[in-house]
Amino acid sequence: MQLRTVLATTTAALAAATCLTAAGPAVASAPVSHACSPSVSLDRFSDALDKTTYDGTFVGNFSALALDRDGSLAALSDRSALFDLDARTLAPEKVVPLADENGAALDSEGLVIDKDGTRLVTSETEPSIRRYGPDGKILDRLPVPASLQVAPAGRATANQTFEGLTLLNGGRTLLAAMEYALSGDTAGIVRFQTWTRHGRTWKPAQQYAYRTDAAFLGVPEVQALPDGRLLVLERGFTSGVGNTVRLYLADPRHATNTADIEYLTGQDGVRLIRKTLLTDIATCPALGATAKQPQPNPLLDNIEGMVITGRTKDRLKVLLVSDDNQNAAQTTRFYYLRVRA
Repeated sequence: MQLRTVLATTTAALAAATCLTAAGPAVASAPVSHACSPSVSLDRFSDALDKTTYDGTFVGNFSALALDRDGSLAALSDRSALFDLDARTLAPEKVVPLADENGAALDSEGLVIDKDGTRLVTSETEPSIRRYGPDGKILDRLPVPASLQVAPAGRATANQTFEGLTLLNGGRTLLAAMEYALSGDTAGIVRFQTWTRHGRTWKPAQQYAYRTDAAFLGVPEVQALPDGRLLVLERGFTSGVGNTVRLYLADPRHATNTADIEYLTGQDGVRLIRKTLLTDIATCPALGATAKQPQPNPLLDNIEGMVITGRTKDRLKVLLVSDDNQNAAQTTRFYYLRVRA
């Protein structure tokens, strides 16, 4: 599809599919509350890209977001495609295919754009973290500790490994979040692995343990704050009920280094990452959203991606996106939050 067509489609869809609609006749009405909790509010949402295509590629399956150096928004599809989107309109401007060293597709889940413009991308099947140039060419691959690899090489389960990815300490530390627990660890305790930068290479470093609220909840995304704390998404799905998506403020700075602890089973002396609930997305106002399947709140869908896009006064501007799995019963939806952290 030509860009002008996408732009036209996006503009029309934004008017119809976001919560910011044109004003009707002047009538008295109560103001709509946008508060999800004392710490989080929802500005608006957009379904503008739902079930669209660009340059012959399906626009969706989004698992991660990142800001590029030019201010554009990068959106990673778990079907091996990396899109550049206009940060204001969400209109696709470019798509780059990704592949492994043998040309095979990835189950791409996490994304970081480094200060030199390279893209660090996780795949949750091995798992792996590869560095790509902006053109999609593989530059190298980071070493992964043996225990985090998929069985039989390690103790991870396929499709339950590296989901979240973020840079800390001014870009000197990379952190990847496992989605679910390793075999042998207590259910609900997931590992966050870090790497430290050494010139142009990354070496495995400390590892931390994080407990989700329930075993059925996984960690699809993390984002670092300048002080070393993290925004953490927890997400799960219950058939016939819908999605659970919660946003937490987490602090790994005083957590135990679990890199040399083989099994995490609640033993004494292991300090988990401390966390504070910021909001359950189900408590946000629906703002006219509709759902294609049962949900606790029609606003909800399979939210997987998150990026901090800026700050206004005492609040962070946080953008979330859902992965529609190219499924007619799900929606590609962007959520514009303001978060006090």
